[in-house]
Amino acid sequence: MKFLIIIPAHNEEKNISFCLESLKNQTFKDFEVIVVNDGSTDKTAEITNDFASTDFRFKVQHLEKSEHQPGAKVVLTFNKGLEMVDLKRFDIICKFDADIIFPKNYLEKINRMYVENPRAGMVSGLVRIKKSVFEKNLAYDFKDQKHQWTFENLSSKNHIRGPIKSYRKECFQQMKGLRPVLGWDNIDTMLAKKNGWEIITIKDLWVKHLRPTAFKYKKQKAEKLGEYFYNIGLSFPLAIVSSLKSSLKNRSFSEFFTTLKTYLKQKGERKLSEEEIRYIRNLRWKQMLRL
Repeated sequence: MKFLIIIPAHNEEKNISFCLESLKNQTFKDFEVIVVNDGSTDKTAEITNDFASTDFRFKVQHLEKSEHQPGAKVVLTFNKGLEMVDLKRFDIICKFDADIIFPKNYLEKINRMYVENPRAGMVSGLVRIKKSVFEKNLAYDFKDQKHQWTFENLSSKNHIRGPIKSYRKECFQQMKGLRPVLGWDNIDTMLAKKNGWEIITIKDLWVKHLRPTAFKYKKQKAEKLGEYFYNIGLSFPLAIVSSLKSSLKNRSFSEFFTTLKTYLKQKGERKLSEEEIRYIRNLRWKQMLRL
């Protein structure tokens, strides 16, 4: 199978060399990489240009800096990379972050899963973050004998995280690509399931996440959750139940009101069809009743 890897990047001069080098050294060789430089003001452009000049599989597209749009920006940047290629040449489409280091057998294992399971629509490993200092001399060492890397516990180990998405092309096309809204990286898994595809995470395969964003919007968590509930098409009763569940989990009743208030404030057009919204609502109710 042939992989298309698109890497949106903005001001990643400290990390992107590690990412690209780890891809260059993959045991699986049948891939092309497009780095989409979204108006970086640091040395990202220089670094990626130099790298592309040494390996024909790597290409760079430079954009003017785009407006900050949580959730939407990364998808819009990713889509610019998609526009550069003829998808007929590829079997697997990947959206990787620029601050990820991959073990040398990462693509090999992902490819094997797609080959062995024809219903695999999305596949990934797991994401780990550093506990303390990042030792550059151990950047490509995944034995982790010093136990410096720990699972980034933002979601279950069955969920494919945003920084390491991969899609079988047929799955990607059936779900009509990625939606440029906050929550795109949950919407994609639900739409893949809607179209009958399996979501697979390989538990013994992991990557290093150099610049975790878990706490970037910590203070705005409830607001982002309300916006997300709107984006995925939750009805008002379902939004109430979902907001209450989250607030109880975090032991914060004020979060319930903030989430619901933000949900009610949303007026934008949803990026999902009525059929997709019906599916997601039914899926969410089933998940609630199962608990």
